[in-house]
Amino acid sequence: MESIRELLLEEIADLYDAEKQLVKALPKMAKASSNEQLREAFESHLEQTRGHVQRLEQVFELLDKKAKSKPCAAMKGLVEEGKETMEEDLSDGVMDSAIICAAQKVEHYEIAGYGTVSAWARSLGLDEVAGLLEETLAEEKEADEKLTQVGGEVFTEAEAGQQEGEEEDEEEQIGTRRKGVATRSKGNGRTKRRAS
Repeated sequence: MESIRELLLEEIADLYDAEKQLVKALPKMAKASSNEQLREAFESHLEQTRGHVQRLEQVFELLDKKAKSKPCAAMKGLVEEGKETMEEDLSDGVMDSAIICAAQKVEHYEIAGYGTVSAWARSLGLDEVAGLLEETLAEEKEADEKLTQVGGEVFTEAEAGQQEGEEEDEEEQIGTRRKGVATRSKGNGRTKRRAS
């Protein structure tokens, strides 16, 4: 690779593969979400992601190149990490929080990628290409902000649910201790009566 233009093409091919991987991963994330707002956020972003794939195809056209993927190992790893998270045995709120974390890692990867390639395209005078990449960048940032917003609500609900569960456990333990004390007291009384 001898030029920024070649590097730009390579990174766009990487993002093209990343977006196609996400088109397959997002429905699974939506299905694993118990929070309705989170599910809707994933479904909405799936539609945007399909648009990102088409936009990258336009970018390839503008650069007089055939749309071609370069396997994106980073996205493959992030998607795999998300898949492992969804296979864990977690309560609904904790699972939703974990899925949001996995999804935001993906968004931040894409924000970094689109931010860089759009800046390169601008500096090469490829304004139309830069414009398309900046549109996607803006949508990735919006998706990240939406996840942050929903994540705050999900986290608060998960915390409240956990505290409630802990209080119930504590009450159960206190009840068990009281029964144990009452049983021992009765036992001690019998022992005393036998002794007298």
